[in-house]
Amino acid sequence: MTIFGLGVAMTMIRKAVITAAGLGTRLIPATKEMPKEMLPIFVRSDSGPVLKPLLQVLFEKLYEFGIKEFCFVVGRGKRAIEDHFTPDWEFVEKLESKGKTNQAGELEGFYRMLEKSVIVWVNQPSPLGFGDAVLRSRPFADEDFLLCAGDTYVHSPNNDFLKSLKALRAESICEVSLLLRRIENPSRFGVAVVEDDTVDRLRVVRVVEKPSVPPSDLAILPFYVFTPQIFDALDSIGLGYGGEFQLTDAIQLLIDRGKVVMAVELPDSDIWLDVGTPESYFEALKISYALSGGA
Repeated sequence: MTIFGLGVAMTMIRKAVITAAGLGTRLIPATKEMPKEMLPIFVRSDSGPVLKPLLQVLFEKLYEFGIKEFCFVVGRGKRAIEDHFTPDWEFVEKLESKGKTNQAGELEGFYRMLEKSVIVWVNQPSPLGFGDAVLRSRPFADEDFLLCAGDTYVHSPNNDFLKSLKALRAESICEVSLLLRRIENPSRFGVAVVEDDTVDRLRVVRVVEKPSVPPSDLAILPFYVFTPQIFDALDSIGLGYGGEFQLTDAIQLLIDRGKVVMAVELPDSDIWLDVGTPESYFEALKISYALSGGA
């Protein structure tokens, strides 16, 4: 529920939409049968570094942040995700019977989170783009919601970036909150142009998907806070970059309609892990291993 008063919007973010329907073509053949969102990264545990699917790590991060309602948008061949997110207590018992108490404990903790959450599965039959995947979550996302891509993770010990996104929506009357990171060549990402880059809260005046000549060095990271108005914009766009329905086109349409889109930059203290390419996945493994306490 959103309450407006004295120029401030008080909002609660209770729902998250996580897209996991991409084909992962840049990682084939590894992702021919295994969704790229299920590629493992290292995390810290009481027994030392352990490997967890990136999508599980993301889910656990959002759960810790207080979100308990999740909508996963999946595509064809993504059954492994649904299987992994379905508790298998018999397997936990089998691990315990074999003395694998640490492994059993890791799964038990994950399963307890799942059982305390509402999980909704939505199918994207054809790979028609990020925007199309988001649009399919419409029946679930009937209030302000957090959107995340399932192949990206931000290591943020205090959830600072999530707090910033939530505060941005709460402190300003905006329809969209974006997370940005300055990188040298953002041409393989959505790119944002901001009105004033001298303040913490940035007014976004333009967004463009994967431009050959980026208009700025501000890459849009796939963590957003939206109001349900995004779905009306998604209904109104046509095919964009790559012959797909692009979320950036819907955000730009909101800007063109006079809606307020705001952004925050990812703090330097938070570490962005991307598994979209072989090179970035290799870096994610190295960085996550160091963060997990590995040598």
